[in-house]
Amino acid sequence: MKINLANIKKAQKLLNKGECVAIPTETVYGLAANAYSDIACKKIYKLKKRPQNNPLIVHYLNYQILKNDCNFNNDFLKIYKKFCPGPITFILDLKKNSRISKIVTNKKNTLAVRFPKHPVARKLLKKINFPLAAPSANLSSKISAVSSADVRDDFGKKIKYVLEGGKSSVGLESTIIDIRKKPNILRLGGLEISAIEKILNKKIMINDNPSKISSPGQLKLHYSPGIPIRLNVKRFNKKEAFLSIKKLKQNQPNFYFLSKNGNLKEAAKNLYSTLRKIKKNKHKSIAVSKIPNKGLGKTINDRLKRASKF
Repeated sequence: MKINLANIKKAQKLLNKGECVAIPTETVYGLAANAYSDIACKKIYKLKKRPQNNPLIVHYLNYQILKNDCNFNNDFLKIYKKFCPGPITFILDLKKNSRISKIVTNKKNTLAVRFPKHPVARKLLKKINFPLAAPSANLSSKISAVSSADVRDDFGKKIKYVLEGGKSSVGLESTIIDIRKKPNILRLGGLEISAIEKILNKKIMINDNPSKISSPGQLKLHYSPGIPIRLNVKRFNKKEAFLSIKKLKQNQPNFYFLSKNGNLKEAAKNLYSTLRKIKKNKHKSIAVSKIPNKGLGKTINDRLKRASKF
């Protein structure tokens, strides 16, 4: 991808002034601000209408810079060396002398950190001298943004700048793992659990439905198009949108598919853009056929289940 340095410079200038900027990542677009600034991070919550008890993910260029803010162990390094930069977020212990804003952590002693792979995001992180707090660039509980157009649809002129980076290549948020003691998954995401288990050579627990919010991405209502969603349906009515994992032989105006042939990676990439398309076409509800509950299919099912809490 050819990077427009003038755009990077404009984003850098706004971030240095304490403003919020939408940035592309391989997972989804993020609403970014200086993670060391209380004032800047408060703007994220205000723009997104995000609950204050929902912490933010902080984006770093590499783990050498992360050393200033967090402690980490051998399991972290094993995963980092294999999958970073990439779609995985780590829950780590904050150092006592960390400059990370308490707004970011909701005054907790832990921090969610990620190393984005998108070349535009990485170029920007090289240009600034602070990490970026950056939750998904959408209104809280609504569908995540996978393009600059999605961000503008949600925020209009309320956001100072949207850094262009094309469509997100993964299309689902990062997998979140608490790596501090016994590793456990707090949110399913763009990196499959089996791949992490293979590197660590151990089974990993899934704890993605906690009684209390301990990390980003744990709200029960999330990723919602704002209309009712029925899951695992065999029959649907003509008034609702029908969403399937693969293209059907029948072709009706209310039929939507995530992949031509049922490829889960392609389906994951197209999930949010398809939900947005259904909403724009003014359907009153969505019926979803059964999605294979394996690999990235588990993450797709997780997102649809949370979206259905509308």
